[in-house]
Amino acid sequence: MSNPKGIKTITIVGSGLIGRSWAMVFLSGGYKVHIYDNQPGQAAKAITEIRKQMEELHQAQMLRGSLGAAEQLALLSSHDDLQQALEGAFFVQESIFEELEPKQKVFQAVESHVGEDVVLSSSTSCLMPSTVFSGVQNRSRCIVSHPVNPPYYVRLVELVPHPDTVPAVMELAYTLMTEVGQAPVRLRKEVDGFALNRVQYAIIAESWRLVKDGIISVEDIDLVMTEGLGMRYAFIGPIETMHLNAPQGLEDYLERYRVGMKRVLSSFGPIPEFAGEEAALVNKEICELIPADQEHLSARRERRDKLLMALAKLKK
Repeated sequence: MSNPKGIKTITIVGSGLIGRSWAMVFLSGGYKVHIYDNQPGQAAKAITEIRKQMEELHQAQMLRGSLGAAEQLALLSSHDDLQQALEGAFFVQESIFEELEPKQKVFQAVESHVGEDVVLSSSTSCLMPSTVFSGVQNRSRCIVSHPVNPPYYVRLVELVPHPDTVPAVMELAYTLMTEVGQAPVRLRKEVDGFALNRVQYAIIAESWRLVKDGIISVEDIDLVMTEGLGMRYAFIGPIETMHLNAPQGLEDYLERYRVGMKRVLSSFGPIPEFAGEEAALVNKEICELIPADQEHLSARRERRDKLLMALAKLKK
């Protein structure tokens, strides 16, 4: 559905960090955005925060989209009533906290207020679509659209289908995310952790083991990523890296390095506990570098976002 001016409407359920970020992404594409929160007044507070962020982005000349900040903000409205928030929407992006039962209840409530053609999308980062949408009657229009935090600067979106999701819904989500400047990837079927977190957790686990076993410090393992792998992977993925790192491409790479790769992989230790003494050790080292107080953490997050903005601009 669309409004009389022909501008399509997207409803965001949840006004926290991810919900606000999605609102900014969709506004940048010229969509009308309704943001809803079941806590009275929270959606209105979210608009205040979004306005502040968009004005800062405008000042830094990093505002996304062809519309100015004022034009984008004019497309945004806050709602404390779910039915009102869903009026006219063709796409609903759930963005509440990462707990299964509340998400299931959200989608059951949303389904009771929208037509059969409205796409129901979840921002979940690790819950399986088959469980998130288990209470929905028409699961053929359900999909996970998992963003990377912060979505406004890191453009990847993982599109993960429910077993019943029809191809047209995947195609609509892919087209929408591409249109608003995100970089969607399509998973062919659901898998625990999706793609990003499975890769991320593998990196975290081995980094953790190397620190725990006294092989390297927290500071230096982070440098392995920021000054090594991360520099490369910001532009070239792991499979392309293999393809480019041997004179004759991937098959040549495997011929040269297969044995060594398998030897190293076979030496990997068990899954870490991420608790107890090992967690205390890692926490002590990282807190010596970045104290875990609001001032230091906020400063580092701000630095992170500025660097991500600069990287996104460079990649364009």
